[in-house]
Amino acid sequence: MKATALSLLLLLSAHSSAQTNVRSLGAAGDGVKDDTAVLQKAISAGVGDLYFPKGTYRLTKTLEFDLTKTGVSSVSGDGTASLLMEGPGPALRFAGSHGGTAAPSTVNSSVWERERTPMVAGVEIVGRHPEADGIEANGTMQLTVSRVVVREARHAVHLVRRNRNVVLADCHFYHNTGIGVFYDAVNLHQSNITNCHISYNGGGGVVSRGGNVRNLQIGACDIEGNHAADGPPTANVWLDSTGGSIAEVAITGCTIQHTHKAPGSANIRLTGAGSDEGLARRTGEGTTNEGHVTIGNNVFSDVQVNIQIQNARGVTVTGNTFWEGFEHDLSVEKSSRIVVSGNNFDRNPRYAVNGFQGAEHNGILLRDCSEVSLTGNVISGVLREAAAVQILDCRRILFNSNSIFDSDGSGLLLRNVTHSVVSGNLVRDDRPLETRSAAPGIAVVGGSANLIEANLLQDK
Repeated sequence: MKATALSLLLLLSAHSSAQTNVRSLGAAGDGVKDDTAVLQKAISAGVGDLYFPKGTYRLTKTLEFDLTKTGVSSVSGDGTASLLMEGPGPALRFAGSHGGTAAPSTVNSSVWERERTPMVAGVEIVGRHPEADGIEANGTMQLTVSRVVVREARHAVHLVRRNRNVVLADCHFYHNTGIGVFYDAVNLHQSNITNCHISYNGGGGVVSRGGNVRNLQIGACDIEGNHAADGPPTANVWLDSTGGSIAEVAITGCTIQHTHKAPGSANIRLTGAGSDEGLARRTGEGTTNEGHVTIGNNVFSDVQVNIQIQNARGVTVTGNTFWEGFEHDLSVEKSSRIVVSGNNFDRNPRYAVNGFQGAEHNGILLRDCSEVSLTGNVISGVLREAAAVQILDCRRILFNSNSIFDSDGSGLLLRNVTHSVVSGNLVRDDRPLETRSAAPGIAVVGGSANLIEANLLQDK
């Protein structure tokens, strides 16, 4: 028997009905020996179900899972194994051939038979190189990552080119120099990020840039501090359609916060100006205002702008709690079909212990927007602004049943606003007389064809 055939036979003999223990393949897991070669040899031979027992496994190159050759694959542990990535690139790369959509009719039988659902579970990946990443995926169907820690790398999870039906659950993507979850010009529909802790990643928490992204759900996560103090502006969640299109997104039930010390920081930044080839074919217009985004029942604090929406369409912001927006709590520009309802924009005295001493302005700014409804919100404690709510150069705005309390300047400023309704709002400032605003409750500068009625304003 030839040596190569014997080696292959030995590898396959180590592969039992249970997952293949990498120690049986020759991996040392002692933090000293380079385990890359023996692991890649096994993977290339078709051993795709690798189990890592307790230990520290040094990697100097990416472990490449070519799913068309390896077949269905998984990397797993019980939480006691660490993979140290000491070279550039991802510690684990899964590459498949799926070129269809999420519809069953577009999935080739070979994908179901050999490539479906690559999994990573129960391991830690630690970067030991400036360009080391955690997990990269391309061409996969049903990538599933759970109970995984990625820290001190560049990007924790890097999704490129094309994937479908990605699930990231119960993970910690923590203290990486790049992005926690990076949708990098990827064509990806149907992805869920749930019950994850995504924090202290210098390039952003969840960032989608360009590509074609649809059906993204982010739920019940703690996403915080994903800004480098000396880096370019980013966000805890940044959906940037520039060069592509991003839509059909739900961000619900998360705590999203920190840090105002980073320039240009935001908790959620929605950059909707994109380009869509399909739209260009249908209408002759290639530029889009992306949206269809729901932001609901989250807690936001401690950034320059809690939510920043630019060039977007079809965004709903409801049931959230805001504080410590050092520039603004909510800023919306050049956008339309925006609903803001039932939110609490507050200034809670308990956070004075952070030493901010009122440095945060808070408040709401709308500029050059149309078809916006702001209803049933509580807005209080806006400082050093012309108004708690500023609506500038806008059209077709409904501002109804809001409560505005104890803020500097006016409660509401309308400047060059047309064809809008302002009704049923309560505006008061009951702070001590020496600090109370002398500005009118509702200030109107320019504009036309507006209905302003039935508001309860404080007698000055």
